[in-house]
Amino acid sequence: MKKVFIIILCFLNFGFVSKAISQAGIGIVTGIDLYQRYTTPDSQGGASSGSAVLNPFVGPKVWLGTKEVSLSVEAQVNWGMVGFSLNEYKGLGHLSFPVIANLNFGKLSGLTRKNGLGFLIGGGLQYNRTELYGLRPEFDHMARELFPTMIFQAGIGYGISGFGGSLVGRYGFDNDTNAKTFNIALQVDMNFVKMKEIDDPASRL
Repeated sequence: MKKVFIIILCFLNFGFVSKAISQAGIGIVTGIDLYQRYTTPDSQGGASSGSAVLNPFVGPKVWLGTKEVSLSVEAQVNWGMVGFSLNEYKGLGHLSFPVIANLNFGKLSGLTRKNGLGFLIGGGLQYNRTELYGLRPEFDHMARELFPTMIFQAGIGYGISGFGGSLVGRYGFDNDTNAKTFNIALQVDMNFVKMKEIDDPASRL
């Protein structure tokens, strides 16, 4: 989707790039969705299903920037183990694969040892599928396949020494197919490079 690349290019041209890029990091993002909801494309019936329990996610993450602002890119695997439609039960389970570029501010930059609050904004592309298993026979004619949505997200949280915890909301849509996605998550970021400095007395604050 061309729009996604335009979003990422806008991030790269953001004002912080003009500053000296002094640090980089690599690690993981993990957590759990407090709530998730997916509306399938019209070609898959346009039905919605949701879940508020057992929605873990995990994936790799990289950071580039300064102590107060950074660009990060992450790829997640998000598994809604028991997601289903309350209106008309068809089957169980959600699966999504978001790829997200974020601008991280304050102590959520992932690149500072100081502690405090921060926030993030971002966007990207997410592939989704509902009714992973147990699709009822009467709905076999509606094949369940991965469908894309363009996503935007924002979050606020607390960070220290490469570790960050945040509350994140993410909304996705595809105007061509009427597909929609919505996720609210408790997210943990771990920058392994910065976390190693905790036991290094020579590392700078």
